[in-house]
Formats: sequence, structure tokens, C-alpha cells
Amino acid sequence: MTPTQIQQRIKQLQRRLARLGPMHPGSLGEQYNVCGTPGCRCKAPQAPHKHGPYYQLSYCWRGKSSSRFVRPERVAAMREKVANYKRFRELVNEWVDLALELERAERVPARTSDGD
Repeated sequence: MTPTQIQQRIKQLQRRLARLGPMHPGSLGEQYNVCGTPGCRCKAPQAPHKHGPYYQLSYCWRGKSSSRFVRPERVAAMREKVANYKRFRELVNEWVDLALELERAERVPARTSDGD
């Protein structure tokens, strides 16, 4: 890629980043639990039926791991936020790759076409 093409691609990435919307780091897991109530359906010897699903968001931010439960009515919105954050990281990584490529291209002197 030429430096001009790299700069155009960086501008495209910047526009896409600006349109991402709300985001949250992490992953959303689904879990099912067994309770402590004797005789509950979750402990049936034949075909137990566990309680759930319960949704848990797990993430690490600034070196600190955290997790919290997400209410069922908020799961779709949280999935979108997590997907936006993942896309954000991908776009930023591509931007940095392009910035490094641009710096390399600008550092290497242009070759002349006078027969050398």
C-alpha cells in the first residue's frame, strides 16, 4: 500500500469507530444451577432439569477481573455492547498496524527510476 492509501484506510477506520455505539469488554456466559432444595426437579435422578439460564458477564479491566449477572431482559443489549467492544478492538488493532506500516513507508527513501 502507498502512504496515501494507508492514510485513506485509517480515515475509514476512524469513521467506523465513531459509529460503534455503546460497548463493554468481556464475554457473556450462560449457566444452569442446581439448588439445595431436597426433591427439587433439578436433582431428579432421571432427567434432572436445572434452574436457569442465568447470564454472567465476565471481564478484565485495568488488571482487575470482574463478573456480574445480567438480567434476562438486558441480555440482548449486553451482547450488542460486547460485540461492539470486540469490533472496537479489531478496528484499533488494524489502525495501529496501518500506522506502523505508514511509518515504515515514510522512513524508507523513495527509489529513483534513473537506472539505479
